[in-house]
Formats: sequence, structure tokens, C-alpha cells
Amino acid sequence: MSSQQPISPEAKFLSQAPSEKTDFEQLAQWLPQSVSSRDLFRLGRQLKELQRQWAAKKDIATAWQKWSSNVSRSSTQVSARQQSVPQITYPDLPVSARSEEIRELILDNQVVVIAGETGSGKTTQIPKICLQAGRGVRGIIGHTQPRRIAARTVADRIASELKTPLGNAVGYQVRFSDQSSSKSLVKLMTDGILLAEIQNDKFLSKYDTLIIDEAHERSLNIDFLLGYLKNLLVQRPDLKLIITSATIDVDKFSKHFNNAPVVEVSGRTFPVEIVYSNDDDLDSDRDQKIIDCLQDIQANQKAGDVLVFLSGEREIREANLAIKRAQLPHTEVVPLYARLSLAEQSKIFAPHKGRRVILSTNVAETSLTVPGIGYVIDTGRARLSRYSFRTKVQRLPIEAISQASANQRAGRCGRVSNGICYRLYAEEDFNNRPEFTDPEIVRTNLAAVILQMLQLNIGDIRSFPFVDPPDNRMINDGFKLLEELQAVSPNGKLTALGKKLVSVPLDPRFARMILQSAKLGSLSEVMIITTGLSIQDPKERPADKQQAADQCHKQWQDEDSDFMSLLNLWRHFETKRQDLSTNQFSKYCRANYVSFLRMKEWRDLHHQVHTACRGLKLTNNEKPAEYAGIHQAILSGLLGQVGIREEKWEFLGTRNRKFFIFPGSGLSKKPPKWIMAGSLMETAKQYALNVAKIDSDWLESLAGHLVKKTYSEPFYHQKAGQVMAKERQTLFGLTIVEGKNTVYGNVAPVEARAVFIQQALVEQGYRGKGNFYRHNQKLVEELQALEDRFRRRDLLAEQKVIYSFYDDRIPAGIYNLPAFEKWRKQAEQENASLLNINKDSLLLRGLAEDEEAQFPEMISNDGIEFELSYHFQPGHDQDGVSAIIPLALLHQLPRYFFEWLVPGMLRDKCIALIKTLPKQTRRHFVPVPDYVDKILLQVRAQDRPITEVLAEQLKRHTGVTMNDQDWKADNLDPWYRMNFILQDEAGKTVAMARSLEKLQRDFKQQISAGLEQQASDDSISRQDIVEWDFAELPKEVKLKRGKISIKAWPALRDCGESVAIEVLDNPLTADKISRQGQLRLALLKGREQVKYLGKNLLRGTELALKAACIGNRQELVTALINTSFQEAIFSGKQVLRQQQDFDQAYQSGIGQVVDIAQQHAANIEAVLPQLHSNQKQLRSLGLSAIYAKDDINQQVQWLFLPQTLSTVSLDKTSQYPRLIRGMQIRIEKLGSQISKDRSYIQQLENFAEPIKGVQGQMLSYDLEEAIWEFHWLLEEYRVSLFAQQLKTRVPVSEKRLKKHWSDIRDRLRRYLVEGD
Repeated sequence: MSSQQPISPEAKFLSQAPSEKTDFEQLAQWLPQSVSSRDLFRLGRQLKELQRQWAAKKDIATAWQKWSSNVSRSSTQVSARQQSVPQITYPDLPVSARSEEIRELILDNQVVVIAGETGSGKTTQIPKICLQAGRGVRGIIGHTQPRRIAARTVADRIASELKTPLGNAVGYQVRFSDQSSSKSLVKLMTDGILLAEIQNDKFLSKYDTLIIDEAHERSLNIDFLLGYLKNLLVQRPDLKLIITSATIDVDKFSKHFNNAPVVEVSGRTFPVEIVYSNDDDLDSDRDQKIIDCLQDIQANQKAGDVLVFLSGEREIREANLAIKRAQLPHTEVVPLYARLSLAEQSKIFAPHKGRRVILSTNVAETSLTVPGIGYVIDTGRARLSRYSFRTKVQRLPIEAISQASANQRAGRCGRVSNGICYRLYAEEDFNNRPEFTDPEIVRTNLAAVILQMLQLNIGDIRSFPFVDPPDNRMINDGFKLLEELQAVSPNGKLTALGKKLVSVPLDPRFARMILQSAKLGSLSEVMIITTGLSIQDPKERPADKQQAADQCHKQWQDEDSDFMSLLNLWRHFETKRQDLSTNQFSKYCRANYVSFLRMKEWRDLHHQVHTACRGLKLTNNEKPAEYAGIHQAILSGLLGQVGIREEKWEFLGTRNRKFFIFPGSGLSKKPPKWIMAGSLMETAKQYALNVAKIDSDWLESLAGHLVKKTYSEPFYHQKAGQVMAKERQTLFGLTIVEGKNTVYGNVAPVEARAVFIQQALVEQGYRGKGNFYRHNQKLVEELQALEDRFRRRDLLAEQKVIYSFYDDRIPAGIYNLPAFEKWRKQAEQENASLLNINKDSLLLRGLAEDEEAQFPEMISNDGIEFELSYHFQPGHDQDGVSAIIPLALLHQLPRYFFEWLVPGMLRDKCIALIKTLPKQTRRHFVPVPDYVDKILLQVRAQDRPITEVLAEQLKRHTGVTMNDQDWKADNLDPWYRMNFILQDEAGKTVAMARSLEKLQRDFKQQISAGLEQQASDDSISRQDIVEWDFAELPKEVKLKRGKISIKAWPALRDCGESVAIEVLDNPLTADKISRQGQLRLALLKGREQVKYLGKNLLRGTELALKAACIGNRQELVTALINTSFQEAIFSGKQVLRQQQDFDQAYQSGIGQVVDIAQQHAANIEAVLPQLHSNQKQLRSLGLSAIYAKDDINQQVQWLFLPQTLSTVSLDKTSQYPRLIRGMQIRIEKLGSQISKDRSYIQQLENFAEPIKGVQGQMLSYDLEEAIWEFHWLLEEYRVSLFAQQLKTRVPVSEKRLKKHWSDIRDRLRRYLVEGD
């Protein structure tokens, strides 16, 4: 027992109530020495109240009796605790020698700092010194340790030295275990347990002494405790504080506590020799340097294990491989890092032979003591966790360690004997390094600390007395995270939700998930997930069995969520735990590469959280939660850690962070579009750990307090009657909603009103029932039509005039259709025309009558009126003037009349046309407008090409001649051409084009069918006519189609064995078809002559015809019969329309048919031998004459084509012998003039080419005859080129041919159809 006597209450203090002021003062001085620390504050406050009542002359007898009874009870308890103090002895340790000095310092000072090296015994002996100093009697001696295992082992060691059972005088409390009692004098605990006790007892009144051990580690909890205790010591002068630390920066602790005394105690260490490297380039040959050191130790040093400090697991693996390849004799290599399983970590404590090389991270620097270390190889690097307040990412950069850490590493080899520390960096590098490692509080997120401080209501964190105050930016960042979690308000006050978060013993993010899950019916699942995330990963990956472990872990992997993988693992092992014994379950865990201890820790933490949830009255969900419910709850705590996939593997996250899914995730091979991450860690790259697929729609509701909304492109939605805008929502810079339509009036009512007036009322978006709108719109349309018609924009006032009209009348606050309609109905009851616009307010100027005449609403031609419409919008399909054309009248429209547009546009078009002429021609007509004005005084719109008329007039004024190709009408703007709108009988537009010819081509079949149907209805059409038994074939008829009178042209169509009367849409076509039809009637009537000629013409010439290569006899005979009937009966070439005219022509010509046919046949028979001879000569020619052979064959084919023979006269066939003879002469000369012949062929092709362009066109009979005549002139020209000695029938030359074709071309312009 201690030599100090128990403190007993003095009878004079408690026997009677105080009667003087000095009695109260003596009681106040005596009280702290006699009662427990737990009761001291309460009893002291009651004593002050008694003194106040006494001073007020009140009776205090009853209150005094109660108070003195409580004091006596507390004093008795103190006496009992004093009696229970065990016998104190000290083992042979450095600190034991200075126990008396330390005891006196504790008695004389409120704070003592004890700095002791490893092995000094400070951890186990300081609590015993405190007991000897009388501490632990009026309260407990609280002794904190950074780690749970240290709390257990130290408690066990102290209890053993005091020879008392663990849990009696000495106890301990860690997160999931409490081995302390009310009788405990010394209580070992983690610093986290002490922090938790502050929640319920912010004065820590149950303790009379606190020992903060390993303070040099400067964890977040330690720094907070040191700051908190500094304030608490002022309020509790009875509390003693002892700070123990390694010999690292102890002066800082002393200054923090007002220059508290420092005691330095040496440890049991041996000298350590430091060997520096001269080469600073560690990265390039790190492994080789380690091997060199090991070889030096092997060769020159005595026995002892080697501890190698490396920065991470990857470096450990690389060094392990390199050392094994070096094949050092009698050397065992063992890795050591935090993620190793307990079994693998225990290898370093197992007995071994030879030399052991331990490759370790900085876990062996302070946390673990590795036995038997004689040598240390220090690479000088470590991964240090640093939180970036800018990127909100916990980084793990590899950094150079501080001098203090380097010395700690060196000290690991001086425990058993003299040691050597090989530093793989220069001494200068060591001297330039910082003296101490940055404490955790300046390199981590402070949200949890801030939350606790707000709950404790201990004031502004910025003025809190931290040993090393964190950067204000780190503090602000912590507040921002809490604001993100809705734990604090924007002004930094704790919210109701924040108060609940404090009650959940988890990180604030996880606590937020718990509370959200209770609302979403997923509490059971989220409790499992959050507690699993709060512990070290229970899955193990032994270095030699990584592939097997990965394969085993894959069974719980979820392809959409790592959180679900964690939940699957829990469910699997929870089922097994219930089915198996503890021993069997432990073995099952090991077999599946899962840590049994971490699973136990997980379950204990889950139980603790479950208890906290019950305290908050949160109930578990009865049914299993869906994926969405679970992950929405998790997302509530991870709103700042979401991302969208931009490339195949890369994600863009909030705050413009780019990251990748960690390779070990179940989502890494097939990443989804959107993910959330449990954490972001920056190593070589920035990785997202514990990720899950999410629906981006969840973010809008969960992050409503964080998103920034911007609005763009407001528009009036006619169907909804609301002004809408495109909403864009960003979460910390990341777009989560894009282009969402939202009611703009709720956001910006003033702007929405402006859009409503503009787009609904001004721009034709109104769909209400107000008559005002139809009135105003009709007025605007009338004025717009006038502007389109006159092609000017100075008649209708600008839209802002209409806008101002509505703006002046519509009250503020009306920005949608329902509100507008409600107001309008009320306003129009007082003034029905309130919203009717006056025409004068919109019309900028009036119009003269002559102006309106320039742009008529109708134009007429040949007695038919056509409605016109105008549009003024360059580039629009209907820009300019449009003619409304009924489909039934399309075929009879004048070809060129519409080129003249309307008078108001004609002048501009003529000027534009003249400006398209070549410059050398155009210069004669300057100034162009003056010439146009003179011309327009002398011409009017007509059915002639406008360029032809302009050319005539310009030649008349200047004498300058223009060619057709000089005009570039196609270069004009589209509005200079009439636009044709084709409508059916119902007035529906069926087509629109600026080319009349295109419309006529496209609808020719439809028009013809319509005319035929109308003609059939009017009894004009007939079929199966075999003789002329009708009085007349009209040249033109008029058919009624509704109110329209349609022109049509009857025709006799040749049907082979009969003819038919049809009506056509083109008079030229009708004439051409009728000539063939009247010929067919003559052939039918002259059957005997046809039969005779068919039998006798060219009889017996089949072989000769074949040898001449000019076709078969039947085709030639048919063609000769046709041309003989045509020449004999219809020599006048005209179409016969009266029955008597047909009969008269037939009777006068039928007698000549046989004679004419026989003469034609004789002419052909005469040339057959020559043709045969020519063919033989052609076949004998070589390749050099290939072009001549082709040309001669084409000439022969044309002469004997049925089409040619059907149109020839005797005059033409009588020239065949001369033409065929000319071919022979050409063939005979060919051998000596190949080149010349080739040039002649080119000349002939140049003349023949234009003819091809008009083939198939509908032309007048005269033009067709002129073109045939041109064909025959080309045949004469051939004679002049190849057989001049045969002479030509008519004068012919290149110049004459050009003149002849020029005349034809001038006539063709009226008939040729130009392409669209």
C-alpha cells in the first residue's frame, strides 16, 4: 500500500453549518482534496448556492444537511479508492530511476511533458508514478494509446506489474471491448474512446489525471485532444495532464501548454553508425543499391537481421524479386506492410535460421517493433497521405521523409546491439529535409473534427488552440463537405440532421448514408455497407496466392457495384457464421482468403452502429431493398464523388477531376456511363475506389442544395401555354442535367413576360380564344402581303411597335397563357377593343394607285386569268411572284408569257439580264437603266422570249447584234423567274417549280388522262375506227372542267388495224399523230393495193438485201408502201379534217400508189450489187480505216432505215445510185488519205450533233421537214467531200450548211423544251 494516509473529512467542516464567510472559504479550499473529481463541480456549485442563500439571510439548514451528506458519501468513496491502491514497485528501467523527480513534477505542475526514447519504460511506469503521487484516487487515471492492440497489451503489462487482475485496479476500453469498472484506478484506452466520452461529459469529470501517450505521432485525434485539454485545464484546475512522447519536437508540446516542464528519459539503445550514399539518383538503381548494402553486410558484418524501408507495396515486390535474383546465401526475404494478413505479419516474429531481410513500409517505423534488427537500409521515401482541398482528393504521394522519421528508422537497429543504418541518400540531402513530419491535422479533411466541435459547442474552430493550427482553407473545406452533407447550414451552424450525424459512430459521409437509407427503406443493407467501408478491407491477397485469392473473391463480385460486392460478402459469411462453430468459421475465412479478425471487427462495428440507429429511432427495412434504394442512400454521402465516362476508361468528375476506376473493381472492365466513388485516391494516376453504377436522374433530387442552375434559350411552349427554358444543372462544375425544359416564369418572371409577349402575341404563338388576336393577325398579314407584293420592307412597322402595344396594356406578373386569359376576360368586359391594334399605327406610309397597278393581283392571257401571290424573302422557295395554276390548264399555258413577270419587276429583270451580257457587248448599253426605260416604253408582255425582244430592241437602238448564247439568264436570282404553284381541283397545292416545262413534263400523263376522261364524257373520243365515217375532225375543242374551260386538240391515232379519235394537250402532237392516223385510214381503204405491193415489191431480193446489209425485205416493203400512199394521196402534207376532203384525196391519188412504189423498189434494187461490193471492200480494210468503216456503215443504215424510207420521195430514192457510187469512190481513195478522211468525218459529226439534240422533241411539221432536208444536204455534202467528180444536186458547202442550221435553230427556239 502507499505510504500516504487516506484523506478523512474533518469533523469541524461537516458537523455544523457554516456561520461565517471564512467557513465557506475554508470549505471551498478543502473540497477538491476530499471529494471525487466526478462530484467536485456539482458540489462546488451547490456550495456557492448555499453561500448565496446564507448571505441573503435565508435558512440553509436543510440544504446544508443534504449537501454535507453528499460530500461525506463522495469522501468515503475517495477513501475506499485510496485503500485499494496496490503496492507499487518499479522494474529496472531508465524511467524508474527518475520516478521521484517525475512524481514531484506531477505534484507541482498541472502539465508535465515526458520525452522518452523507445525502451525507456515511460508507457508502463508513468501510470504507476501517478498512483504514487496520489492520483487515481479522486478520479481515474486515463491513459490513451494510438492503437487498440497497444491499449490491451499495456493494460495487461501494468496489471501484471501491480499484481492485480486485469479489469480491477487496471482496466482498458477499446472500440468493441470494455475491461474496466468503477473500481479501476488506471484506464487504458484509445484516443478515440476519450473523444467519444467528451460527447457525454465535456469536462471529463471522471478523470483526475490524463496521460496522452505517443503524442509525437500527432494523429488527428491526438491534436484535437491536446487543443481541447488546453482549454479544459483552465476550467478544471484539479486535472493533471501528462504528455509522453518520443524525443521528437517536445519543445512544441511544452510551449503549447504554457512552457510546461519537460523530462527527458533515455532509452536502452546502442550506438548506431550512419552510412550515407554519395549518389542521389535513387530511382534509377534503387534495387541495386539495396543489394549492394546487403552484400556489404554479408561480407563485412556480423549476424543480425536487416530492415529495409521502402515507400509502398510495388517497391517491396520489385525489391523482393531483385534480391531473390541476386541469390544471397542463407538469406530469407519477408515483406511487411499493413495490408498483409495476420498470418503473414506473424512471420517476422517466428524463429529462423540465417539472415532475414524484412522489406517494410513505414509501418515498422513506429507501429511495430521488429525483433533482432541489426541493420537498417533506409531509402528515405514514404507514401504520406495528403488531402488536397483544391481537388478534394486524398493523395498518396511518395515523399522524402523528415529528419525525425529518418532518425526513428535508424533507431530500429540499435535495440539489441550496435547497429548500422545505410541511408541511400546524401548527408546534405538529410540536412536539407524538414525537421519533423507534418501532423495529420494539416494534411487531412477536417469534417469529422469540425462536426464534433460543433456538437460540443466549443467555439470557432479557427480560434481553437491546436498545437499546429490547420490552414484556414482546410477548415473551410471541412465546412463545405459538411454543408454538402447538409450537416451544417451555410452560416456554419449545426443542423438537425448534423446533430443526428454526430450520434452515428462513423465518418460523417457514412453517417449521412445511414440517415438517408432510413428514408428510402434500405437501412439494413446500408448499415452493412458503411460499416464494411469503415474497416480495413477484410479480403486478403497473400503475395504468393494472389491469383487464387482473386478467383475466390470473384464469387461475391457484382458487375454494377462494388458496394453490392461488399454486401454479398457479408451475407455469405454471416450465413456461414451462424452455421459453423467459431473455430470452423475461422478456418472457412482463411480458406476463402478473408480475415477472420476483420470480419469480427466488422460485425462489432455493425452492432455498435445498429445500437446508435435504435437510439435515433431508425427502423430496419423488413423487405430486401432494391438496387436504387441502396445506392441513392449511398449517393447522398458521395455527391462530390460522381463522374461521367468521357472516353473508354477515363471519367470526368466534379471539380473538373479526371480519374479511372481502380483495376481491382468489378466495374473496371466494363465501365458504365455514370458512377459514384467511395473515395478518390491519387497515386500514379487518380483512381476511384469502391465504385457503383448510378442513374444521373438521382442527382437532381439528392443534390438539390448543391447544384447550380442556369437557364438558356427561353421559348414559348404553345401546347403548355408557358414560357419554358432549357435548364442546365451543374454539381461542382459537372453537368448532371442538360436541356431540361422548365417553367421560366418561376425563375425569371420579368424575362418570361417579355418572351410571352414576343413569342405568343407578337410571333403568332397565341392559342387562346381572344378575338383581338385574329383581328391583329389579319391586319399584320394584310400589311405583310403588301410588302411581299411590292418587294419592300417599309410599309409594316417593326415588331417592337406591336410588342410595345401589348407591353403597355398587359400588367406585370403575367407570363403565361392561363394568367393572360384570366386577365383578358376581365379587362375586355370594360373595353372590348382594348387589345385591338389600329391599322394606322402599323402602316408606315400609304400607297399610290399607280404603285398597286405595277404589282397586280391577277394577270390574263388568251382570256384566262391567273391569280398571283407575292413573297419577299430572299432564298425562300417562293421568293418573288408566283402564279397559281389549275392542273387542268397546265398544258395550254403560254410558253414565254410568264417570263415577263409583272410590270413592277420587269424593269429590274431587264437590267439584270443585260448585265449578264459579255463585257464587250454590254459596254454599248451604258447606262443600262436608261436603255431599259426606252425599251419598256415600246414593248409589252408577250409570248416571246424576253431575251429575243431585248436583243431586237437593243439592236434597233445601237445596231449591236447579240447571239442567244450571250444571254446568261440562268445566272439571275431565282426571284427573276415566275414561280408556278400547281393546284388540283380542290385547291390543294400538288407541285411547285420555276420551270413551266418541267411541270408540263412531270404532269403530262396525268393531264392527258384527265383530258381523255373528259373527252369520253363529252362523246368526242372514239375507238376501233376502220374508215372515215365521221363528218369532221375538229382542230380544237373546249372541255368544261367545273368553271374552267379547257382547250384540247383532237387527233387520229394509228392503232394498227384501226384508228381512234383522242384529245391531246398539244396541237403539234395532235397534228403529228393525225397524219399517221389518216395514212392508216388510207391503207385500210386501199387493202388491195397494199396486198399486191406486199407480195411483189423487191420480190426475190432477199439474198441480195442480206449481202448488202440493209435489213430484211418485209421492213423495207412496209416502209415503201407507206411512203407511196403518203406521196400519192397526201402530197399536200396537211391534216385533212373533213370527210369529203379525205375521200377526194384518196380517189385522186390511189391510182398512182402502185407505180410510185415500184419506182422506189427499182431504185433500191439498182444499188444492191454496188452495196454488196462496197461491203466486201470494207471488210478487207485494216484497223487504220476503222473510223471510215463505222461512218460508211452508219450512212448506209440511215439511208435504208424504215423511218427514212417512210418519209422519202421518188426524188430522193432516185439519188441512191449516185450516193452509193460516192461510197465506192471514197473506199477506193481511203488507202491514200486516211487522215483527210478522218478530218471529213469530224466535220460531218459536228453538223450531225445538233440534230441529235432535237430528236424526240415535239416540233411543227414545217420544222420537221426542214430538219429532214438538212439531213439530205449532209448527204450531198458527203459527195462533195469524198466524190467531188459525181457533182451535187444542189450547191452545198460548210458555210451554206452553217447558215441553213442557223435558220433552223432560230425557228427551233420556240419549240425546243429546255431542261429545268
